[in-house]
Amino acid sequence: MQDNYFDSKEYLKIDFTKTNIKKGEYDNCTFLNCNFDSIHASNIQFVECEFTECNFSNTILKNTSFKDVTFKNCKMIGVKFNECNPFLLQFSFKDCLLNFSSFYQLKILNTKFNNCNLEEVDFTEAQISNAVFENCDLKNAVFDQTNLENSDFRTAFNFIIQPNQNKLKNAKFNRDSIEGLLTEFKITIE
Repeated sequence: MQDNYFDSKEYLKIDFTKTNIKKGEYDNCTFLNCNFDSIHASNIQFVECEFTECNFSNTILKNTSFKDVTFKNCKMIGVKFNECNPFLLQFSFKDCLLNFSSFYQLKILNTKFNNCNLEEVDFTEAQISNAVFENCDLKNAVFDQTNLENSDFRTAFNFIIQPNQNKLKNAKFNRDSIEGLLTEFKITIE
């Protein structure tokens, strides 16, 4: 069976909860204001695609490929990115709501999170070196055995990262937000 191939197409205001998304490869496609809420978007390849103002909350992405994909102003609550195809996985997020999502054990080097809400996101055992968390809310995000080397947290806030349980070599932090690194020591910083 030949997979569908879609090149440089634009999808505008499509509600995929009512219209099934076709399986196949989407190359250099743009999705604007589309609804993927709670659908099965498994075994689909997205290559150099851009998603703007889309709803991906609770979308099932088992073995889905994201290769050089950009998400802008998307609602992505409870997405299990850890179920995606890890081969050549690369994406960036700007102005996205990613609460309760999971990047468990993923290798997502150089990922950029810009102005994102990442409350209670699971980064356990992930390799996220060289990542940028620019102006991101990391309240109750879980970092455990996570490789954060060379990552930039200078404008991130509400994070708690235990230095003795994560790799932080050459990570960058703002002097005013280092209390998130010292919480486990139960000391007072004034």
